[in-house]
Amino acid sequence: MSLIPYGLARPFLFGLDPEAAHELTMESLARTQRTPLTCLFGSSRVSDPVTLAGLNFPNRVGMAAGLDKNARVIDALGAMGFGFVEVGTVTPLGQPGNPKPRMFRLPQAKALINRLGFNNEGLDSFITNVQQARFRQNGGLLGLNIGKNAATPIEQATDDYLTCLDGVYPHADYVTVNISSPNTKNLRALQSDEALDGLLSAVAVRRERLAQQYRRRVPVFVKIAPDLDAAQIDVIAATLLRHGMDGVVATNTTLSRASVKGLPHCDEAGGLSGAPVFEASNAVIRQLRAQLGKGYPIIGVGGIMSGADAVAKIEAGADVVQIYTGLIYQGPGLVQEAAKALKAARQTGR
Repeated sequence: MSLIPYGLARPFLFGLDPEAAHELTMESLARTQRTPLTCLFGSSRVSDPVTLAGLNFPNRVGMAAGLDKNARVIDALGAMGFGFVEVGTVTPLGQPGNPKPRMFRLPQAKALINRLGFNNEGLDSFITNVQQARFRQNGGLLGLNIGKNAATPIEQATDDYLTCLDGVYPHADYVTVNISSPNTKNLRALQSDEALDGLLSAVAVRRERLAQQYRRRVPVFVKIAPDLDAAQIDVIAATLLRHGMDGVVATNTTLSRASVKGLPHCDEAGGLSGAPVFEASNAVIRQLRAQLGKGYPIIGVGGIMSGADAVAKIEAGADVVQIYTGLIYQGPGLVQEAAKALKAARQTGR
């Protein structure tokens, strides 16, 4: 149990500009991880193991990509009790992302809007940080999330993904191919039939080469958007199976503003996350499960604000879950709450 209740820290953090609060938090976590000061925010990891995509997850609650784009605080996040942590999105070259301001809170809806745009320090720095982390040695699983540079033409996007795959492969428990951020121009076009087929074909070929080189097969997941119609989801499901992808992460942020109309900042451009994306994410998960079958790995993410939400995500068809915006609104205690709820639900047969 952490020594500082998040309810005391949140008013201070929410009094700051959202990105300033994020940077302050990340810096504090970076300075205190791997020190006795992790007791200020840490919790024991709930044991609720599950095997997925050939990996042994210590529990079914993970940190979603996007919070730690540069892999700076993997161990701090691990200390909060996550069974797995996903960091990134990393691009081959460092880039500043979109102009500020680019993060906005919608507290009435327990939501965020961001248009960060894959701001990160680049692949070399990312890998250096990953190598310093001890999370994997301490039993956690590490996912590395890859993307393309904003300056790379969409026709050459595959080259960026392959560069990142080459770099992260030796250091990952699994790799996530992010084709669903709304904040890099044309990126979501990679979810279309022909573009997705070409990208995943190239990824599959490169992954087999890397598996032979390193003598280990690293699972590859694909992260998709919630803003897809039924036909698009069916095409994606078929393409994942055709190219032997190991799983899917559903979902990223949404462009829809239907559930936050009239709220301050609701018209800001970017991806909406948090409670408003919960049902949309679950709907995508249900359809994916129907199309992919019982055994295909699905990581469910989007709008988890409580243990009950985590259970509902599993009931929709996910195997494990990730949280992000819920951590900002509810604090680190949400990790243990969700893990305990999922463990209890499994023990009772839900």
